[in-house]
Amino acid sequence: MTPLPATLPGRYYTDPEVFAREQERIVERMWFCAVRADDLAASGAFRTVRIGRESVVLVRGRDRGIRAFLNVCRHRGAQLCVDEEGSVGRAFRCVYHAWTYDLTGKLIAAPNLASMPSLDKQAYGLMPVHTREWLGYVWVCLAEDPPSFADDVFGAVIERLGDLASIDAYDVPSLKVGRRIRYDVAANWKLIVENFMECYHCATIHPELVEVLPEFANGYAAQYYVGHGAEFGDGVEGFTVDGSAGLDRIPGVSAAQDRRYFAITIRPQVFVNLVPDHVILHRMVPLAADRTVVECDWLYLPGVVESGADVSASVELFHRVNQQDFEACERTQPAMSSRAYARGGVLVPSENHIAGFHDWVRARID
Repeated sequence: MTPLPATLPGRYYTDPEVFAREQERIVERMWFCAVRADDLAASGAFRTVRIGRESVVLVRGRDRGIRAFLNVCRHRGAQLCVDEEGSVGRAFRCVYHAWTYDLTGKLIAAPNLASMPSLDKQAYGLMPVHTREWLGYVWVCLAEDPPSFADDVFGAVIERLGDLASIDAYDVPSLKVGRRIRYDVAANWKLIVENFMECYHCATIHPELVEVLPEFANGYAAQYYVGHGAEFGDGVEGFTVDGSAGLDRIPGVSAAQDRRYFAITIRPQVFVNLVPDHVILHRMVPLAADRTVVECDWLYLPGVVESGADVSASVELFHRVNQQDFEACERTQPAMSSRAYARGGVLVPSENHIAGFHDWVRARID
């Protein structure tokens, strides 16, 4: 009999050295979805994000552009911003020695600066990080020479949907956050990715989801083949916890996309979920071998959010899915240290695509 293919060995989910290589060679070298651009509405609004081993601060400039910098004063290394979000008005001022930087990162003031005429203020500005806006989010890359955004990010969408026009139909940049939930998950980030990629578990732990998407009870995920979207069940009116009608449909959604759910994995840390009336976007932040923070946004048409419409039925469906998934990942994490998993587990046929993810990880860190 042909043996089932093996997963990654358990140490890939527990070893701090493996996690450190992932941070350096995956997270810090790839495009990372950091913040929703709308979160930085006013000039001087900032948000800090952990990306690999670095703290990065993103700020809206007076020219309305969003820039990103390493969150480190160039003088003696104090962290400029200790809060996750806030506003600095016109400049960042280090609380240690008062070195001050404008919103473009330029050094503009320091105590006794007149006594240091040879100091090149331009050279000692904040260290910039590459940025790119897409889907209404700011993506950043710490690499000196970033990889191709078209290959890594657009490519993931095209691989899943067949083209970019299919996601453009949802006009994600124009949508507004109707709800945001942050989950602190006691599990390795790869367990979360693997869970999202397969639906072998759906009939077991997602009763509400398979009521809405009956084909998921068969164990095949929405990634089953290019362009496939799981169809709503008979009598299901919307992507809601009880199958009741959803909210205003996004105008660009085509007849072929209506009443269907599409899911996209953008490595290393983004999941995009598309349904006719809203979009759900997950951003993961791997913090330790056994800890991952996931920030999940539910995005709706502006009129839906501005009207104060009740979005709870649609939020509750995927919130339950998230809770069920993350509980499963947390249940799995302790066993990664077991001698029973030293050589890994196995993949059934409907999970074979996860082997490609494992090959991708190994190619970058081994």
